[in-house]
Amino acid sequence: MLNRFELKIYPPVLAALVAILMIVLTFAIKGLSFPSAMQIVLASLVLWVGIIIAVTAVMAFRAARTTVHPIKVERASHLVTSGIFSWTRNPMYLGMLLGLVAVAIILGHYWAALGPVAFLTFITRFQIIPEERAMRKLFGEDFAKYSSQTRRWI
Repeated sequence: MLNRFELKIYPPVLAALVAILMIVLTFAIKGLSFPSAMQIVLASLVLWVGIIIAVTAVMAFRAARTTVHPIKVERASHLVTSGIFSWTRNPMYLGMLLGLVAVAIILGHYWAALGPVAFLTFITRFQIIPEERAMRKLFGEDFAKYSSQTRRWI
């Protein structure tokens, strides 16, 4: 029954929905408050690291001339394992996760920390695991070797 959620929601849309929910819940619970200078600096740093990781990953896919489409994973033509992909198998999702962590830092409420956890849980179960099944079918032993050497997240 839960399989119907697999590869159905575009990960950037999911991340945006989670961020909106984090903001709404925080304001509903805590009310409007302004972040401290330290929150702004830390959130900015985390956000920029996330952006750099995600953009680097997209550029690697483009250079390999393979798809970045998160729903049509069967269209992948190359297994990218170098660069940022030698550190993490999912740098684009890691970048989105760091963006949500930055939002949680700005919001400054412990309830906001549930957003990144929810995103990580959902994206792993309904996006990453199905992608990995597809990659095993497409790239066989090469993907098995890669996944044994490189962590799913970090």
